[in-house]
Amino acid sequence: MTQAAVGDDVWSIKRVLTWAADDLKRRGNDSARLDVELLLGHVLGLDRIGLILHSERPLSGPELSRFRELFKRRRTGEPVAYLLGAREFYGLSLRVDARVLVPRPDSERLVEIALERTRARSMLGQALDMCTGSGCIAIAFARHRPTWSVTASDISEGALEVARDNAHRTGAIRNLRFVSGSLFTPVAGLRFDLVTANPPYIPAGDIQGLPVDVRDFEPRLALDGGPDGLDLVRDIVREAPAHLTPGGLLALEIAFDQGPRTAALLREHGYAEVTVAKDLGGRDRVVSGYGPP
Repeated sequence: MTQAAVGDDVWSIKRVLTWAADDLKRRGNDSARLDVELLLGHVLGLDRIGLILHSERPLSGPELSRFRELFKRRRTGEPVAYLLGAREFYGLSLRVDARVLVPRPDSERLVEIALERTRARSMLGQALDMCTGSGCIAIAFARHRPTWSVTASDISEGALEVARDNAHRTGAIRNLRFVSGSLFTPVAGLRFDLVTANPPYIPAGDIQGLPVDVRDFEPRLALDGGPDGLDLVRDIVREAPAHLTPGGLLALEIAFDQGPRTAALLREHGYAEVTVAKDLGGRDRVVSGYGPP
């Protein structure tokens, strides 16, 4: 899609989609067609069906220039969610940028487990979401439990700025507050009926092998979990009992191969009814248990 080509030829929606998707596919992108449809739809204000219905429509010069800039950034591996500035999570459209991890569908499982295993006290409670990032877990939970008071924390001030904005955008700010600091430090002396966290859990030595869009663009602070990926998991499991009400629930997102080790950690520290829940792909994703008496 060179400048000369733009001047000489008509670039219809169909032609742009085909050319750009083929280009990304040759570069090893497994979601090339979807990526291009999302970017072009963003530029034109069309959904995927609209792109099909108007496939012969030519792009104007400014539209083509805007798409070209986004496409060049995607070529380098920059996540589509950062290029669009938003990502859907649990039915909510959340703002995302390079200060936060891109919310994944697998993380919706953490919200589901939190809601399911606190159903007995659904009318009133206190929840804490640590390593909140974009705020996706805290916001989704707060929206579904409007009578609960939810606290969200993160060590990154940039992440908290994004999370606060998302809370305002979604209306969750009514029962949600944000605090800054590492793990339980900003909530010293407080107890909660639920503690959730999606902590960094990638082993440090594995980060170089991650896909480019994760390794080179998402914040390493939110990825690096130490030598075996469980540094923060161990800290949370050990410290959480002092911050849980009797029968309070701890629920953690973990990597697909960390289920047995994390469940063993909870049992060693006296948690009851420890379970490992799987994600949509059938992989271990959330470990939870009720705090020791």
